[in-house]
Amino acid sequence: MNRDDIIRMAREAGGYPSANTDRALLLLSESHLERFAALVAAAEREECAKLVDEEMADYRYGTPPNIALNNAAAAIRARGQQ
Repeated sequence: MNRDDIIRMAREAGGYPSANTDRALLLLSESHLERFAALVAAAEREECAKLVDEEMADYRYGTPPNIALNNAAAAIRARGQQ
C-alpha cells in the first residue's frame, strides 16, 4: 500500500475528493475516519492473504502444507467479516 492508495481510500471513505493535500485527511469526520480505517485494514488483510496464497502455490493441491496455507489465507480474509 502506497501513499496514493491511502489517499484514494481516504477519499473513498468520504473525505474531500477535491482536496489534493495531506491536510484534507484532517477534515474527515469520525464516521469517515472509521470507514477509512476499515478500508485500510481490509486492504492490508488482502495483501497478507495474497502473500499466503503465493506460498500455497508452492505445494501440491491437497497436501498438508497446501491445506494449512489455504486455511490461513481464508482466516485472514474472514477477519474482515467479524
